[in-house]
Amino acid sequence: MDMECGMGLRRKRKEQGEAMARNANAAEKLDLRLKAVLDGLAEAAFTDQTADAREVLTAAVAAVPFDEHEAVLLSGGIPRGHKALTAATAKLVKAGWMVKGRSGWAITEDGLRATVAFPTGQALAAALADGTPVPADTPVPTAAPAKKKAARKAPAKKASAAKAPAAEQAAPAAEPLVVDLDQPQSVAIAGDFASHLGASADWEPSADAVQMGLDAASRRWVRTVDLPAGHYAFKIAINRSWDENYGAFGAFDGPNHELTHDGGPVTIAYDHTTKDIAYS
Repeated sequence: MDMECGMGLRRKRKEQGEAMARNANAAEKLDLRLKAVLDGLAEAAFTDQTADAREVLTAAVAAVPFDEHEAVLLSGGIPRGHKALTAATAKLVKAGWMVKGRSGWAITEDGLRATVAFPTGQALAAALADGTPVPADTPVPTAAPAKKKAARKAPAKKASAAKAPAAEQAAPAAEPLVVDLDQPQSVAIAGDFASHLGASADWEPSADAVQMGLDAASRRWVRTVDLPAGHYAFKIAINRSWDENYGAFGAFDGPNHELTHDGGPVTIAYDHTTKDIAYS
């Protein structure tokens, strides 16, 4: 009994250590994304554009992609990492470095100076945690911060996969019966699970097996798929081509949608007005 208790205690300590390491790593990545948000707002300011919150968040996640833990969907179909990043932007507002309005997000003059005073994610996070103000002698930058190359997956790469038995019947052709000028001719969920739907290859938007169907009542494109447990990536492809595609947060040619799934049916709904998706 004592040996069993000892083994249980060691297992618990190991799990706690792994959780602490994961949380520390997540905190570091969150700091980098928050810095990317501030830099993105600065870039918009220097191009005289109103910053779209969705685009700013998408760029931050593209620069520092979610890991498997952060990609887990919470209630409402929102990835854990996205919820954490959105909540963290409140720190920038509290510091007086950005404002959120109906027309979009904007960086303040003090926020522009903060991009100079705190040039790294670690420095920015420390300043926010300690309430450190921007030094009075920090100049207002004359150009947007240098843009780092985003580390994101190439969605259009076709991975050859052995043709697997279809886990469900292929969806019917997605062309609506009634012409709707506000909707595309077809919408596909093109990703790395296409072979589970009966397609001969993954990441192929022209395959019949990955097409969605337009629900006339909700005006959303809907598809229920039955998938094994696992972590999946996909994009929404319009009119059976990669020429027009939408990724996370509805961004054009944005980073992949990520789905960590326990296995079984999941319904994916795409709204062509917002260009974003929801799970149920």
